[in-house]
Amino acid sequence: MLDFCRKLTGKKAKAITEAVVEQTDSQQPAAAAPERRPRRTNVEYQRNDNGRPGRPPRERFERNKDSSYQGDRSRHDSHRDTQRDTPRPRRDTSNLGPKLNPDHQSAILPALRVIPRDQHNISRKDISPNALKVLYRLNDAGFEAYLVGGCIRDLLLGLIPKDFDVVTNATPDEVRAVFKNCRLIGRRFRLAHVVFGREVIEVATFRGHHSGGEEEENIPAGVRSDHGQILRDNVYGTIEEDAERRDFSINALYYSVRDFAIYDFANGVEAIQQRKIELIGDPETRYREDPVRILRAIRFATKLNMDLAPATAALIPELAVLLKNIPAARLFDESLKLLMAGKAFDNFVMMRDLGILKQLLPQVHKVLKQDSEGKVFHLITNALQDTDERVAQDKPVTPAFIYAALLWYPVELRMQTLLIESGLNDIDALNIAMTEVLDDLVRTIGIPKRFTLVVRDLWSLQGRLSKRAGRRAFKLMELPKFRGAFDFMQLRAKAEGGQLAELALWWQQFVNADDAEREELVLDLGKEGIEPRKPRRKRKPVRRKPAADQA
Repeated sequence: MLDFCRKLTGKKAKAITEAVVEQTDSQQPAAAAPERRPRRTNVEYQRNDNGRPGRPPRERFERNKDSSYQGDRSRHDSHRDTQRDTPRPRRDTSNLGPKLNPDHQSAILPALRVIPRDQHNISRKDISPNALKVLYRLNDAGFEAYLVGGCIRDLLLGLIPKDFDVVTNATPDEVRAVFKNCRLIGRRFRLAHVVFGREVIEVATFRGHHSGGEEEENIPAGVRSDHGQILRDNVYGTIEEDAERRDFSINALYYSVRDFAIYDFANGVEAIQQRKIELIGDPETRYREDPVRILRAIRFATKLNMDLAPATAALIPELAVLLKNIPAARLFDESLKLLMAGKAFDNFVMMRDLGILKQLLPQVHKVLKQDSEGKVFHLITNALQDTDERVAQDKPVTPAFIYAALLWYPVELRMQTLLIESGLNDIDALNIAMTEVLDDLVRTIGIPKRFTLVVRDLWSLQGRLSKRAGRRAFKLMELPKFRGAFDFMQLRAKAEGGQLAELALWWQQFVNADDAEREELVLDLGKEGIEPRKPRRKRKPVRRKPAADQA
């Protein structure tokens, strides 16, 4: 009935509602009105135990003041006083170091040297937080984990590490089970990459020695080539074996977050103090295992301003031929580290002196042999030094420009040969020469096509920059590769001089001028910037045969 009345509107609905309520009250006995709770004072109105205002405070638990409670409290107070008076015991770090194999006897490594925290300058503040997460989580999962290699070396030298590598006794599959943000890569040696946004922490398992025996149940044995090169390296071992497998003594350094000590297996700290790059073990064996170590030795020597140890440098000219067995894609990655890390000129000079340039860039070695101190050397020197300056100023660099400078004179030499032998025109001879030189290079150093196309554009525009009359100069400036071709021409002008220097000066004025000044520069050229047309070949008149007389 009440619901029906609520649907009605106006005075009629109000009257019906009041009548229904009076009838209902007359039928039921009147109930006593509930007592109204007295309003709380300001003292009583306070926050309860949960910190929520407006609710009655929770009754606190009051213990009975008996002897048992007093006794427990006295024991608790006495224990707290004892803790305050007694100094905290020092952490036992005797079992926090690496689990060494007592039966392992190394003929390569010296005695292990442990450098405690108070004797080195490495702090966790200098280490990537993501790398620390990986170390702590692997340790909590029951595995050994250490920072290893270049990051420890750079921190000891006061440098900023480029990345942080972790080594552990966990297999790659076990690492992936610990980290959800992990992916496994690598064919030659299986690695785990733990991804934190843009930062990737590389986690490797302790490497072992190649016994040459049968494959174990779950761990494939390593594979070597006839030259002694390691083709497959998924052989796991202990930390001592991993230290023996490291290439240089300055990279056999392990840092633990358990006791914050450095474990030096190959006198790496002493080598850092002596500024010396030294291989671990027999140099010939180590170079044959991985010939890329030849390039790494040069790169570390120039990057860290160190010297190669005599035994490390002696066999490089003889064994540099082994670099031909390295995949072209891997050599390209190593070439980027050599040419684009700020030490390109120093690396190039050392490679030339040690005979490595003959194996990696035989065409460059050939032209340098003919003109060791002439325009070829000056062009390469200017290009590499400018690249080092741009890297130091944090400006962008591209390998296409470097390879264009390295191979320009081999292309020019081949072009001249084609012009003499085959009688081709300049454009066809240049295209054939570019294709031949780049194909030879790609077979040795696998430069991707996105870079070789840029190299071809830089070379092709060198001939077009001399044609400036009319609207050609304005159209050339609109090309996307004009700036790179112009910079390359300026380097050539420094090396060659003569008319090329005058051409580079004109383009410099044209680039820096406004539209009116550019028009004047073009008008001042006259016929100088116009390519002379070749005379057309006159065709011999075709004699028509007389029509046959019709019978």
